[in-house]
Amino acid sequence: MKCSVAAAVIGVGIVLSGSSAQGSQTVLGVDGTRFTVNGEPAFLLGISYYGGAAAPSETVREDFRDLADLGVNWVRVWANWASGDENTSAVTSEGEPREPYFSQLMELVRVADERGIVVDVTLARGADVGGEGEGLGDVAAHCRAAAVLAEALREFDNVYIDMGNERDIGDARFVSYEELAQIRAAIREVDPHRLITASSVGDCSEGELRGHLEVAEADFICPHRQRGADSPAQTEAATREYLRTMAEIGRLVPVHYQEPFRRDYGSWQPDVEGFLTDLRGALRGGAAGWCLHNGSPRDGYNGPARSFDLRPGQPRLMEQLDEVELEVLKRMREQVEEYWQP
Repeated sequence: MKCSVAAAVIGVGIVLSGSSAQGSQTVLGVDGTRFTVNGEPAFLLGISYYGGAAAPSETVREDFRDLADLGVNWVRVWANWASGDENTSAVTSEGEPREPYFSQLMELVRVADERGIVVDVTLARGADVGGEGEGLGDVAAHCRAAAVLAEALREFDNVYIDMGNERDIGDARFVSYEELAQIRAAIREVDPHRLITASSVGDCSEGELRGHLEVAEADFICPHRQRGADSPAQTEAATREYLRTMAEIGRLVPVHYQEPFRRDYGSWQPDVEGFLTDLRGALRGGAAGWCLHNGSPRDGYNGPARSFDLRPGQPRLMEQLDEVELEVLKRMREQVEEYWQP
């Protein structure tokens, strides 16, 4: 089944009739295995900001000011998300814009653009799994949501779209490579130049890399590596292996670590050195981006929801991070300055 996006484009034109036509100040690109920002090589150094579409404008502005001052140039935000027990999705299960979160997501992207920050806008298939708010029940709804977002984001060059979070999990989140190709076509019909990817769980095999590169035709890969205590020491070698395998396949693209391990999740509680070791491994191995992932506590941990809940009445992200995460934030930029080779 092929996705039709004409109606989606018309619908978004109505929703955004009052938008300005200003050019983007921050332009993301890809050059071989590296990202570029405004034409210059750049390492995407970022942080999870998953529930950002629900955040008040002042929260976003204050967080992005502080993050930019610390060298952060990339954030990840979800288009379909639940903050606590509230559905804060920017799109409906049919792929239509959902207010006020759709407009708030666009405003977040605008603020990020002004601050020199790239935004990952992530979609997820399936309902009520992994924090998603409105589940996209089939490929038609998924295509429509992607096209609606692509049309709304056309004035911004500081954005890419993750077409399917952890698309290889065998539950309601699963999105086949063939479906990813349809979603990519729906996006490119609206915006031929929009960068796209899809994330996966664990280390990618050669077959999985071929699916991403040859079928989905992703512009870069986003593997979510394992979250154990041995993971940081393995990141450099894993990155080199991805690059070696892609070279053999015949298509080299950036390796972007958009969701590594985090605090308050699982039996291993990473410390400052664990995060920095992982970042250094990514840099030494030739990765193009890395994220300080953060979120709600689970598995018996207690603490704030961090980026998973940024609704009015909640502290902003910089006030929810713990002392370990704040220390990592302070030291991330120096790792890039020392170990990154453009």
